[in-house]
Amino acid sequence: MSNPFELSEEQRAIQEMAQGFTADVITPNAARWDEEHHFPREVMTQAGELGFGGIYVSEAGGGVGLGRLEAALAIEAMAYGCPTIAAFISIHNMVAWMVDTYGDDALKARHLPGLVAMDTLGSYCLTEPGSGSDAAALRTTARRDGDHYVLNGTKQFISGGGVNDVYLIMVRTGDDSPRGISCVLVEKGTPGLSFGAAEKKLGWNASPTAQVILEDVRIPVTNRLGAEGEGFKIAMAGLDGGRVNIGACSLGGAQRCIDEAIQYTKDRKQFGRAIADFQNTQFVLADMATDLEASRALLYLAAAKITANAPDKTRFSAMAKKLATDNGSAIVDRALQMFGGYGYLRDYPIERFWRDLRVHRILEGTNEVMRLIIGRDLLK
Repeated sequence: MSNPFELSEEQRAIQEMAQGFTADVITPNAARWDEEHHFPREVMTQAGELGFGGIYVSEAGGGVGLGRLEAALAIEAMAYGCPTIAAFISIHNMVAWMVDTYGDDALKARHLPGLVAMDTLGSYCLTEPGSGSDAAALRTTARRDGDHYVLNGTKQFISGGGVNDVYLIMVRTGDDSPRGISCVLVEKGTPGLSFGAAEKKLGWNASPTAQVILEDVRIPVTNRLGAEGEGFKIAMAGLDGGRVNIGACSLGGAQRCIDEAIQYTKDRKQFGRAIADFQNTQFVLADMATDLEASRALLYLAAAKITANAPDKTRFSAMAKKLATDNGSAIVDRALQMFGGYGYLRDYPIERFWRDLRVHRILEGTNEVMRLIIGRDLLK
């Protein structure tokens, strides 16, 4: 009987490829990107050349056709160098998958080749200034006008806003219920599409975030994904994978900080001995490692459930996202404490990871909303 906890040869191969890419391209530059608030577009092209632009896009759609566990392994590996870049690639993959899964043949032919290659970058636009956790209350409208829609509204906190080429936007085409929401694709350069100023953030400085503003934006009806009224279902299906991916970003960042803390406590001496020799240090490291492995096991299970389309995949993706992002933040915080005052300085990577991982408990649905999803599913 095979070991269910052992990665397959194919899974190890994608993990090792992502680890190599991270070590060569991401880790050496991540601190500079953060300091300079620089978005490394060229790194996205390099990622696309390795197949990281369409990890779970079907082979028929030009992607790699792998499962969600393989995607989580790759994203976790990249987050070891920079959670911001890993999260950006995660969001892009979600967009590419949604186009592949719900777009018609013409839409896929027009956009998938560029998305998979990461020559074209995609943004996911659900959140609005007045509807964050209550996503079904979105107010952005798409009024039908013959063979076109006319779009009006504003999307908030959009990763890649103003930089990316394609925007998947959830709009209201019907009544005020979730059944009144549809999903449309808008290309950068479409008249009436504009962007707010780049947001000034605590972290994620290597990834631009801005409002996406729609003022009488006219697009063909053929830019719709799925049927009218299927937008909320599409958005939620995308979020199952997005939650696992953002959890994977927390795993990678937490693993990096544990590794940094282990090395630092071995090297740093206080009261005539290495910090690592103190029992308290060992106990804290033990708790950090245990919490990380528990999060990793649940997240990998949730990823497998999404690939298998298991009926409880939404609950498990919410559980995995909550546990991995809560534990990721706590692990990085404890690592910073081990570094003492040095952990607070930008000379060391811990403070960057502390800033970058904090937002994971908010995006792709706050962890409070994850608790709602889990509780409601248990009680239904």
